[in-house]
Amino acid sequence: MSENQKNRSYEAEQIQVLEGLEPVRKRPGMYIGSTGPKGLHHLVYEVVDNSIDEALAGVCDTIEVILNEDGSVTVNDNGSGIPVAIHPKTGKSTVETVLTVLHAGGKFDNGAYKVSGGLHGVGVSVVNALSEWLEVKVKRDGKVHYQRFERGIAKSELEVIDNAKGTGTSITFMPDDLIFEELDFKYETLEHRLMELAFLNKGVTININDKRHDKSEMFYYEGGIKAFVKHLNKNRNAIHRKVIYNEGEKENSTVELAIQYTDNYNENIFTFANNINTHEGGTHLSGLKSALTRVINDYARKNGILKDKDSNLSGEDIREGITTVLSVKLSEPQFEGQTKTKLGNSEMRGIVDSIVSDSITSFLEENPKEAKIIIEKSLRASRAREAARKARDLTRRKNVLESSSLPGKLADCSERDPSLSEVFIVEGDSAGGSAKQGRDRKIQAILPLKGKIMNVEKARLDKILNYAEIQAMITAFGCGIGEDFDIEKLRYHKIVIMTDADVDGAHIRTLILTFFYRYMKPLLEQGYVYIAQPPLYKVKQGKAEYYAYSDKELNEIYKEKVSDSKIKPSLQRYKGLGEMNPEQLWDTTMDPEQRILLQVNVEDAVAADEIFTTLMGDKVQPRREFIEENARYVKNLDI
Repeated sequence: MSENQKNRSYEAEQIQVLEGLEPVRKRPGMYIGSTGPKGLHHLVYEVVDNSIDEALAGVCDTIEVILNEDGSVTVNDNGSGIPVAIHPKTGKSTVETVLTVLHAGGKFDNGAYKVSGGLHGVGVSVVNALSEWLEVKVKRDGKVHYQRFERGIAKSELEVIDNAKGTGTSITFMPDDLIFEELDFKYETLEHRLMELAFLNKGVTININDKRHDKSEMFYYEGGIKAFVKHLNKNRNAIHRKVIYNEGEKENSTVELAIQYTDNYNENIFTFANNINTHEGGTHLSGLKSALTRVINDYARKNGILKDKDSNLSGEDIREGITTVLSVKLSEPQFEGQTKTKLGNSEMRGIVDSIVSDSITSFLEENPKEAKIIIEKSLRASRAREAARKARDLTRRKNVLESSSLPGKLADCSERDPSLSEVFIVEGDSAGGSAKQGRDRKIQAILPLKGKIMNVEKARLDKILNYAEIQAMITAFGCGIGEDFDIEKLRYHKIVIMTDADVDGAHIRTLILTFFYRYMKPLLEQGYVYIAQPPLYKVKQGKAEYYAYSDKELNEIYKEKVSDSKIKPSLQRYKGLGEMNPEQLWDTTMDPEQRILLQVNVEDAVAADEIFTTLMGDKVQPRREFIEENARYVKNLDI
């Protein structure tokens, strides 16, 4: 970015006006994704993105998010402040224009911001439209300017209320309870995203302060994504100390790359475009993969590590154990894919390939010892991949979708339409027997697993594929694994993990979810995985029976249902699913009309990766710290 561009002021004439706010309250989901928790938190991100845009333009280095006691949120920055002059097209102040006209932001004029963050890019006007009230304070030209809005409509004129030192913008908003299903901002959700933004924008300080629960955190990373990779690998064993890092600019786009290999067997690649986590990859990821595969093979051949008779290492071999963050910033990103998180700009493939090639080549040539360690790991991965291919072929041969080839322990359903079919993964034969008898045979299949499945975090794919319980799941689902994974062949669109409500059950659930996350991630990304919620208690009073799924529900039952009767109620605490007869299991946990299912989503891939690595990885201390830190949130823990 040239100094001229950095210094170019963000003035009223650069704010383009596109359309009014009327559609936003009618169809909020179109603008923020949903009116559930995801959409609620998106309001904060939309305001923060404006501050990040100021940081990208070089005029802001501190951002603060405050969760206020009354449920509102304040976002402060020390940027240049929204312009206060009258806007030539609307005749209103630019502050009011930005907050009441859809898309009336500097990011829609190429001159004001070279690069702009944000996925929906709908601007703070949408936040204003979906807030019960919003107040803005702008420090600019030595004055503090103030204005209040209610449900998108100005309730006061922009007025000067004080003198000011410095510049900046402060926006406080209260989400509208007529729009949102719930108004509770989750500190941890916001904390993860703000930490991510601080990693992706080095040198910017981002603070979060939760006044409701007296919690706060400051994020500042001079190392940027290099520090991000170190953070991701804190619970893994790196096989080379120095993080491979490069930043390059080409054709008005910047590419930042950080890589460090670990002794793990999974690849962990996180790609971002203009600060958006591109979960579905895209052209920048293609450029990274092609460059990495080509450069490492070339180096291995040139240095005699790969002999003439050896075939090239595959991309999969080379990426085993890699932790990578790739962040690109470009002026006009094109987002595609099912959730608009796939980068489509074709030019980025070549730009990333070129910059990545240069950085990997330099690192290998300057660090021959580390280069040898990385390539030897890839060679071991190659040998294991060949063994895995044989195991996969065996699984594939068994996996012709006829009932005769399905696992013997699977009690299949008669429905053949995947969208109407569900499979319960049940712990143990006892619960499996009850589930088989109690189910709706038309739409519900039962797959009992014997004991705990293996921890895939500590094994290569060839070992995993030889494990009977995992083979049974792969064959039952029908969609393959790894290179052969095809979501179109999935036989059930609800995969329900049904385990006991105790520590062992939680461990089995985590093992299964780790397997899905590492080897069948689209199942989680597309919302096909659920966790059954069996009851914790049964209260029996005479012939009446009541089930409670939490201590709170139990107290309510005692208070509202059984307190007036002379018959003393009896309480049963369920230790396991096997204690329920088929009818009880159906009524409480399997009946689609009455059951409670939790859908498992991978909203934040970075957070999910961190949790699975902490819980299932080699390092004991981080696991102990995680459990101690989170134990206070656990209400029903049997030890």
